[in-house]
Amino acid sequence: MQVRPALPEDLPAIHEIYAYHVLHGLASFEEEPPPLEELRRRLDEVGARGLPWLAADFGGVLAGYGYCAPYRSRSAYRYALEDSIYVRQGSEGRGVGAALLDALIRRSEALGYRQLVAVIGDSAHAASINLHASFGFLRVGTLRSVGFKFGRWVDSVLMQRPLGRGDATPPS
Repeated sequence: MQVRPALPEDLPAIHEIYAYHVLHGLASFEEEPPPLEELRRRLDEVGARGLPWLAADFGGVLAGYGYCAPYRSRSAYRYALEDSIYVRQGSEGRGVGAALLDALIRRSEALGYRQLVAVIGDSAHAASINLHASFGFLRVGTLRSVGFKFGRWVDSVLMQRPLGRGDATPPS
């Protein structure tokens, strides 16, 4: 498996992966897959900020992707990022998510960020919760019934991990 920066030519595969998760899962609280051009805009926005958007190439197939975006837009949050990872259906359990999360953590630390937050859709999403926990994320809260998708209320699990020196020192 090769984890590398996502390229514009990866967008059709990224769109396919994300559309599946939107239509069949609770990792995203979007209910309709956005058009390809919207994903292009998102990729460009993350890139313009100098943040990582990565693709996992597994045997010539885009097996997943992940990126980091600002946790919130207000200036006091400027050292905190939120990660998002999506794995192609059928590629689960092959280390794709772990390879992406590891690379996102390393790149975010190198950029000087201090906290990484995961907002995980559905408190029953054990694969994502366990993946994040294996990389040192702590479960810091659950937002109960904040989403309504597939005819039911859905929680969001908040997990957090320090990057680099975390909150041990002020930012430089």
